[in-house]
Amino acid sequence: MEWQVRAVASGLVARGLPPGSRVGVLQRNTLEFVTSYFGILRAGMVAVPLNTGYTTAELRLMMADVDAALILADPQVRDAVQGLEVDTIYTGTEDWRRFTVGSSPLPTEPTDPESLAVLMFTSGTSGRPKAAMLTHRALNANLEQLGALSDPPGMTADDVVLCVLPLFHIYALNATLGLVARERATIVLLDRFDPADALAAIRKHRVTNVAGAPPMYIAWSAAEGLTQALENVRLLVSGAAALPRNVMEQFETLVGVPIWEGYGMTECSPVITASLVSGAPKPGFVGRALPGIELELRDQDGEVVKEGDPGEIYVRGDNVFTGYWPEGSGGPDEDGWFATGDVAIADPDGDLRLVDRRRDLIIVSGFNVYPREVEDALLHLDGVVEVAVMGVTHPYTGEAVKAFVVAEPGITSDNVLEFARSRLARFKCPTIVEIVEDLPHSVTGKVSKGRLRETQGVVSL
Repeated sequence: MEWQVRAVASGLVARGLPPGSRVGVLQRNTLEFVTSYFGILRAGMVAVPLNTGYTTAELRLMMADVDAALILADPQVRDAVQGLEVDTIYTGTEDWRRFTVGSSPLPTEPTDPESLAVLMFTSGTSGRPKAAMLTHRALNANLEQLGALSDPPGMTADDVVLCVLPLFHIYALNATLGLVARERATIVLLDRFDPADALAAIRKHRVTNVAGAPPMYIAWSAAEGLTQALENVRLLVSGAAALPRNVMEQFETLVGVPIWEGYGMTECSPVITASLVSGAPKPGFVGRALPGIELELRDQDGEVVKEGDPGEIYVRGDNVFTGYWPEGSGGPDEDGWFATGDVAIADPDGDLRLVDRRRDLIIVSGFNVYPREVEDALLHLDGVVEVAVMGVTHPYTGEAVKAFVVAEPGITSDNVLEFARSRLARFKCPTIVEIVEDLPHSVTGKVSKGRLRETQGVVSL
């Protein structure tokens, strides 16, 4: 694969793109994604992984934000990309072949660890998605922190790792693909998750490690032949959302293989804690900080909480990002501490249990959805007067998006759902739309979501 990475890097240099140029990657879980990603880094440029489900409107905003010079894309997303004013090269085409046959000289100087490697869009702490600035130092630091796990090891050169999580997500990009490259392990890529197909791939390739998320394990818990399919698996890992206790217990009882949970976020490259550090998985807990990461739980005044009290998670380590593009806002403070916005309680062993999020983020199958972005999109529908969006518990995806809509007569839930699908990626679209007469407001005129939850009986994670 090395020559293919060099071919992509050479093609980028041959186009005259200077070091630091932002290059979008709009591809599925394919070999081309892998070679595009590492090729961009090899050329001294900045990779911008993009969700293949994004609409033209979403992509236009993001590409403008980062001033992208080029997009490397799958032909399947051509419709969404054609409306953008960004040069695009589609994999598998004649243009792609010409792009990858050059022999332009590549940078020979060692990569500056503090140089920007990846811009990963995330919801940040407010507003529409922002691009988190991840340096080579941050990405490599998290790989070293994960590589330090030894009982059991997170990954070894002998492992065969199943990755069905999308590579445009930081969990798959760095904690899976990046770690595979670092440890020289083998990766099995699947483009989409089908329970039976994924188990068949595990059997066929004698997979030993599974990088997963709760929806996968929930689906597998009812699958036939699960125990036989996992007979060579030594490590099942779950992240991106909370794993139901009954699923964890079922796997350990019936399959004999525990599911190890972790906690992380894009801004931390991404893994912060893991039950692998603790040495034993605990239902409802996400483990302790990885080696090389400092963690504190603080109250609203910034003081460390007493043992057993809930506190916001503050993180410090080389894996933490430098801030949001372009000026580095929202990054660590002058002492290197980053406030995650998540609230947790530590048990006597030091293992964390997540209890709340200070942010209004909704996490659908591990993907961040910011309510304001959905609300702004729905307000463009003629006849919609006001919208309030929040997360509700969902047995399969962890959370789902629910929209309360005040609308003129004639507007139905189906109208809103159909409009949402035209403006938003699938995971951001409301699963439930409720047409209401009015919404509760605070004295300043802002929608009071706390009162809305109480009056509507909404329960969120």
